Amino acid sequence: MNGLVRRSFLSIAAAGFAAPAAFAQSRAEWAAVGQYGDKAAPVTVFERDGALHLFGKDLPVARLTALGGGLYSIAGGGVVALETGAIRLDGTRLAFQDFGAQTQAAIQRAVRADPVALRQRALAATPPVETEAHLPADLVDLTAIDPRIRLDIRYAGSSNFMGIPLYEQAAAWLQRPAAQALGRVQHALASKGFGLLIHDAYRPWFVTWMFWEATPPESHAFVADPARGSRHNRGCAVDLTLYDLKTGRPVEMPSRYDEFSDRAYADFIGGTTQQRALRALLRDAMTAEGFEVYTEEWWHFDYRDWRRYGIGTATFTELAKRAR
Repeated sequence: MNGLVRRSFLSIAAAGFAAPAAFAQSRAEWAAVGQYGDKAAPVTVFERDGALHLFGKDLPVARLTALGGGLYSIAGGGVVALETGAIRLDGTRLAFQDFGAQTQAAIQRAVRADPVALRQRALAATPPVETEAHLPADLVDLTAIDPRIRLDIRYAGSSNFMGIPLYEQAAAWLQRPAAQALGRVQHALASKGFGLLIHDAYRPWFVTWMFWEATPPESHAFVADPARGSRHNRGCAVDLTLYDLKTGRPVEMPSRYDEFSDRAYADFIGGTTQQRALRALLRDAMTAEGFEVYTEEWWHFDYRDWRRYGIGTATFTELAKRAR
């Protein structure tokens, strides 16, 4: 994490953002940024303007002031100690937690039980019937919009929350108006030194069915209900992040992509000043061109015309054949 965060600072500085006192933080302080304790009421340690802050467990946001020896006073009262893999809050030890990784591991265990059967059931399932009129699909390959738009399609491999390949190839399509709007976003961000890195766009309905089936009910906020269909199914949603045009490296955001935890929320207060600035930069650029962020996922944006398109069922193989 430390190196990624520091690279994010370098990217932002090159784009004209301020990179203040955070460079003065120690390795232990960088390592402390995260969540601790119980999932139902976690304590979050984050960086703001070069200083560590804390909130959670009925505590308001409070600045931490170093006392030495890994001890910090909490503004408003109390003491917290930084330990390896934990913090000690007023004497109570709270272990570091990666709630998103824990949920992902549970999903992958369920999927590995029989991924072939899960896919077969999804392909045999019936999409919801839509009676209203829709525009005909006009899906556009995003790589044809602007060469600076890059792909990192996680569902074409096993590096995703399901742990299995779901798409037959690494590709990204959006309905033409949404794709053209994304091209304008890329043009605006290029002047600031950033490119768009696409993780997902159009998604066949059967994959939405698989997501819902494999995800625990308590995490259903992070996946679409197949009974209603996803805006991804309509070709009007895109999952994306930023990368540095000079280095080609993705930037660091407050959470990982497809992390099923509150760190993924679009208004999550945690992380670092620079991570939140990059998240805001992406959001501002996208909303300026007619996209709206999904509140539970900073990376997910819906195009304003999504209601005008129907649920798509075409697989990536079928789309590739049509494009020839």
